[in-house]
Amino acid sequence: MLKKKIYKHRRTERYKTDCITFRRQTMPKQDGRETDIKDKWLKVELTAPSALIDALSNFMTEIGAQGVFQETQDPQSSNGFTEDVTIETLKAYLPFDIRLEQRMESLKTYIESLSQVFPDIEKPVFKTERIDDPNWGEAWKKYFKPLRVTKNIVIKPTWERFMPSGRDTVIEIDPGMAFGTGQHASTRICLQAIEDLLLQERTMGKWRVLDVGTGTGILGISCAKLGVQKVVCVDSDKKAAEIARENVAINDVEGRVEVVNRDVTTVHERFDLIVANLTAKILIKHRSHLISLLGPDGYLIISGIIEQNREEIECHFITPPLVSHHVITEKEWICYVLRKGGAAY
Repeated sequence: MLKKKIYKHRRTERYKTDCITFRRQTMPKQDGRETDIKDKWLKVELTAPSALIDALSNFMTEIGAQGVFQETQDPQSSNGFTEDVTIETLKAYLPFDIRLEQRMESLKTYIESLSQVFPDIEKPVFKTERIDDPNWGEAWKKYFKPLRVTKNIVIKPTWERFMPSGRDTVIEIDPGMAFGTGQHASTRICLQAIEDLLLQERTMGKWRVLDVGTGTGILGISCAKLGVQKVVCVDSDKKAAEIARENVAINDVEGRVEVVNRDVTTVHERFDLIVANLTAKILIKHRSHLISLLGPDGYLIISGIIEQNREEIECHFITPPLVSHHVITEKEWICYVLRKGGAAY
């Protein structure tokens, strides 16, 4: 039976696989003028286990891919049950220029490094195809339609129309900008956790929320649109902060959402809720500081965690003064809702 496909645009998504940091080959500066073949591209179609897809996506972006798309089965099968997807496809488009051969050699080397670090995981494979398309620069938009990520939250690209109904909360995001479009499982389950928590807390309108490593601002914007009156979004990446500010303006929540370009270690206010869709390594590094920023009975939502890091994360976070409120999973991704000094569920 044919499965519905989800297409994920990853033009500038940041590294999400939190198993290990790999050493990447960088592209040396070329002497002389590049002799690009205008409007010609090399499509690289990678097939790999889902645990490696994000690392490969990030690597393809770093070596110059102008578009990276993930193709996967819809996690909801026809019988209504969630299915685990172990093998996924990544399509990346590299420009035909004098660096193409070097980029491909770097990809081969990187795949070899992955297979050495993860000997028990199936080695990624790829095939290539030359694409002659002068309109490719806009063609990627056809893959992005309004996406319902939770019961009430809908993520919509700015160029698409969507008619909300009932309690729909519509977030407008340009998928070509930064990490956090609602397409990635770690973002979806984080949004689900935010919605579940805010809709059950009657006083959340008076809360102060901190979004750590905001990316596109999608999590902070969602909090504001669900009723929170004060949200602070922080990102140490200057470009990400600029992108988040643009999205805050697009969604008309400037009065409630402040975006700052700074490291979370420089933040010292207290918050009722902190959301952090990061990697396990970064979350563990900042654990003590994040807890210090939580007010009495404050909530901490952490996402971006894969199954193999579950035990390590739980050893660091499900320990006093934090208790587990609830956990949401999708495929190998895990999101924890924790409470400071609260009662365990």
